[in-house]
Amino acid sequence: MEEKTVGFAMCGSFCTHARAMAALEQVRARWRNVIPIVSECTAATDTRFGNAHDLMREMERICDHRVIATVKAAEPIGPQKLLDLLILCPCTGNTLGKLAAGVTDSSVTMAAKAHLRNGRPLLIAPSTNDGLSASAAAIGALLARKYIYFVPFGQDDPLHKPTSLVADFTLVPAAAQAALEGYQLQPLLVTP
Repeated sequence: MEEKTVGFAMCGSFCTHARAMAALEQVRARWRNVIPIVSECTAATDTRFGNAHDLMREMERICDHRVIATVKAAEPIGPQKLLDLLILCPCTGNTLGKLAAGVTDSSVTMAAKAHLRNGRPLLIAPSTNDGLSASAAAIGALLARKYIYFVPFGQDDPLHKPTSLVADFTLVPAAAQAALEGYQLQPLLVTP
């Protein structure tokens, strides 16, 4: 196991949480120290895909760390230089838009802002129904920014959801290693 400290932040996109948890397991198997982070929405919302409390308890079990779930708890990530890499998995269209616009109003966006101030890599695994419509501009803006990398992504259901994009969560560990080494894992566009 490598000695890097990795943050693993989960946003909404509840339908992908099971795949994100599998990616978290893979990340934890590779890196010794993984800090779990969830958005306030994820921390407070029970859905047909699972109970919020159970999700956070499982994240804590996997990582052996308390979940960061508030802006206040996420703020020290920057000044204390807590992370070598921050992974947003899944990252919703809402969070993509906030990151592109510089909005810091949640635990996840605060973690990202605080982390990026140290010039360290941020890895985004998008999962949004409007990736090829309203969120396309945010994705384009973030692709052009220094220290921001993406888990390869593609259309998950082009027939029924033609603007929807989702990352290939099985590529999170490889994309994380590439980001730590300063390059974008290729190809960027895949069939998830």
